[in-house]
Amino acid sequence: MNVTHPYIISEMTQEIFSCEEGLTLESGENFPQFQLSYTTQGHLSPRQDNVVWVLHALTGDANAHEWWSGLIGEDKFFDPTKHFIVCANLLGSCYGSTQPLSINPTTGEPYYYDFPQLTTRDLAAAFDKLRMHLGIAQIDTLIGGSLGGQVALEWAYTLKDSLKHAVIVASNAKASPWIIGFNESQRMSIESDSTWGQKSPDAGKRGLEAARAIGMLSYRHPQTFIQSQSETEEKRDNFKISSYLRYQGKKLANRFNALSYWVLSKAMDSHDVGRGRGGTAKALSEIPCKVLAVGVDSDVLFTSEESRYISRHVPRGNYREIHSIYGHDAFLIEFEQLNYILTSFYLETIR
Repeated sequence: MNVTHPYIISEMTQEIFSCEEGLTLESGENFPQFQLSYTTQGHLSPRQDNVVWVLHALTGDANAHEWWSGLIGEDKFFDPTKHFIVCANLLGSCYGSTQPLSINPTTGEPYYYDFPQLTTRDLAAAFDKLRMHLGIAQIDTLIGGSLGGQVALEWAYTLKDSLKHAVIVASNAKASPWIIGFNESQRMSIESDSTWGQKSPDAGKRGLEAARAIGMLSYRHPQTFIQSQSETEEKRDNFKISSYLRYQGKKLANRFNALSYWVLSKAMDSHDVGRGRGGTAKALSEIPCKVLAVGVDSDVLFTSEESRYISRHVPRGNYREIHSIYGHDAFLIEFEQLNYILTSFYLETIR
């Protein structure tokens, strides 16, 4: 294993971790050498007790200080002057980690559709390779939302006593049929693109635009759109919400690729912390760290009841709720509430 020479962006270090030994996937398939793009902020304390590992959502990246700017940064809740903050791009994602457009070392050509199917357990295992490379024996806090929360929960199970706190935001212990259905409808949109199946970086791009539009409807609550997209004049066509969804679709398709979206949405569907472990309740009962499960009262994708389920079945669980009209996306918006929730959680931990 090796790490390339880092480059510094402000107080953030961005690096590439290359794992030459590969990874045995949950399916039993051996995934050859891979790389993860990751960032670090701050410095590891002499006691190595200040590690905060942040996990991003479906189309996120390793720049947690940008997409969670209300939580991460100087004078923010997770402050790099106090914490050593790590955020790595998920395996399969297209922001520097090995993904379907990467070169398959076996063939010398891009993987494209031969990229292996990954599970949230595989994504957690890849991160653990990075943790060991960095020499981190103890993580103080794992925090992630949505898909990042799913991976964090999987990782919390395997880390056992090497983890002190897990903060699982707007996520669940097992993917629901509702979530899988939304993801499948998005993949059907990608499949309907005539370019899907071609060995091209732009394959499925128009389909991805439609997939994102479907996704946006699940990320927000209907009240959000009533407030932001209602018309002030009588219309028969050319509605604001139509333009908004088309814009969001194009915006994502210009920064992401359909193959990575396919792989990561499949990984989200696979999530089941109880698979092979006696069921979700039993698996959760074997997570020893203190767990904060945060739900959103208006979340129609990852329901608040799913977060409550986590808190009820881990030995040291806490549940808190974000009150918002923004639905699932509230975990990326309601920073003031999240700061309050986290402050009270850590105060209770100290006691």
